[in-house]
Amino acid sequence: MPRPSNFGKDTGLQVRMTLTLFLLGLIYAVLIGVIVAARALPLLIVVGGLLAVQFFASDKLALHAMGAREVSPQEAPQLHAMIDRLCVQANLPKPRVAVADTPMPNAFAVGRSPKSATVCATTGIMDLLSPAELEGVMAHELTHVQNRDVMVMTIASFFAAIASYIVQFGFLFTGGGDSDDDGPGFIVVILVSVVVYIVSFLLLQALSRYREFAADRGAAIITGRPSALSSALMRISGTMDRIPQRDLRASEELAAFYIFPPKAKNSVMNLFSTHPPMEKRIAALSRLESQLQGAA
Repeated sequence: MPRPSNFGKDTGLQVRMTLTLFLLGLIYAVLIGVIVAARALPLLIVVGGLLAVQFFASDKLALHAMGAREVSPQEAPQLHAMIDRLCVQANLPKPRVAVADTPMPNAFAVGRSPKSATVCATTGIMDLLSPAELEGVMAHELTHVQNRDVMVMTIASFFAAIASYIVQFGFLFTGGGDSDDDGPGFIVVILVSVVVYIVSFLLLQALSRYREFAADRGAAIITGRPSALSSALMRISGTMDRIPQRDLRASEELAAFYIFPPKAKNSVMNLFSTHPPMEKRIAALSRLESQLQGAA
């Protein structure tokens, strides 16, 4: 029996995404105003162009960065059959299915909406997990699609990236700051960009952690087996240290979109992780397992 179309929707997540977009729009408007006041119009044109590219082509860029390619049902029959079954259970339109040829065990979803979404699994995760565990992982990614949080994360990531680029390459857009008139304006643009980057980064971290909890919950509800996803997370975590460093470095830019972040370790850097600690995810899934068993 298909579950309702709003199975994975989380009111808390929707509120957080709305607030994040509002705050990002506000600080971005301030940044644009500063750029205009500083008469750095070429920079404004570049930023607008990059935003358009990010919004309409971010999914293709992400897949290309991972070396992923879309696969047909003939090329990956088991993966397609699993996605077909999960989409029926979740009452979702079937997304495109892609595979990335890398030993890193991971999966992610990209796309502006459920109709334009792509879910991707790596060869590493398909080799590592059992069918039930992989089903939990792919249900997690489909919940991201249902919640439309991929689009919000893409926009939030873009704001942080643009602010970072302005700080790093601002001199190129302002003629190097040689003119006395450009100097003060350039400094203000740089300072505001730093603030935009910090705020965007903090909002991105907070939203990213919450959306992972929401996707874990949605996956557990779709499959009815929270323990399978817990087992998958533990297997992925235990394998990540054995992945070649070049593969992990190549995946860092997409860390926020993976089900498990590359290089995740117990350290002070976890304070700035895009994902909640695995122990907390496992604990939340265990509580949900108990709730589902009690309702059975």
